[in-house]
Amino acid sequence: MSKLLKVTSSPHIRHEDSTRGIMLDVIIALLPAAVYGCILFGLSAALVLITTVITAVAAEALWNLALKRQQTIGDFSAVLTGLLLGMNLSSQTPLWIAAIGSVVAIIVVKQMFGGLGFNFANPAMTARIVLLVSFAGQMSNYVSPIDVVSSATPLAKETTFTLKQMFFGMHAGSIGETSSFLLIIGGVYLMLRRVIKPIIPVAFIGTVALATLIAGGDLKLALFGGGLMLGAIFMATDYVTSPTTDLGKLIFGVGCGLITFVIRQFGSLPEGVSYAILLMNILTPHINRFTLSKPFGAGEVAKQ
Repeated sequence: MSKLLKVTSSPHIRHEDSTRGIMLDVIIALLPAAVYGCILFGLSAALVLITTVITAVAAEALWNLALKRQQTIGDFSAVLTGLLLGMNLSSQTPLWIAAIGSVVAIIVVKQMFGGLGFNFANPAMTARIVLLVSFAGQMSNYVSPIDVVSSATPLAKETTFTLKQMFFGMHAGSIGETSSFLLIIGGVYLMLRRVIKPIIPVAFIGTVALATLIAGGDLKLALFGGGLMLGAIFMATDYVTSPTTDLGKLIFGVGCGLITFVIRQFGSLPEGVSYAILLMNILTPHINRFTLSKPFGAGEVAKQ
């Protein structure tokens, strides 16, 4: 008895991972740092996170409803975007500003470019930059978990914090960026789950560390005093906006690290992680073009 063979286009090898599963893994990896931020900064931090997540999901649902598209909130990408944005904000951020950030992330950066998989930059990170530019005063109001008073982030002034305080997050900063320890634990979880490769985080963090040592800067401050860990592990590794090849990932990570160091060292801003990732996101298509391997025989004129 003959068997019919079906011929289909690639890909021919499929993996059991789904978008929903990957998003859930990243959310799980972020939750310890998010919960820790709520413990440190109190109810106001939890309200910011709740606001960004709910607004992000609502914005995506309403967009799909208005355009009569299939609902995509079940893939949890909007939840992840809202959570990432909230973790990049101060616990003192007014809730209406946090809500605007979620709308910008989902509608402007994600959906207006075609939805998940078509956005040119990380939605949460780009929305944070928009908020920083639009509401500079409200976005720079941080609270120290030690004395519960308004304070600048350690990168914005001289600090006497110990390595232990910097590493475990007992200092002012965004809700989810303070505990480098928990962020690293989350990153290890994602690597063990094979959700991300270590190339971009290691290249990003390593470049900042090396440049800081050469410049004679404070290494603990450079590594643990800002959003480096959160950005390098959870935002620079975004599938859509980072290169696909290993060489491309290495170039991307080094580029992010160099730009971050230059902004911190010579710019007027104390932090440069978000801007560095955005600039490298823009360069990602070019990095892919120059690092993708060519198929065997491509570009050669066939011999008669």
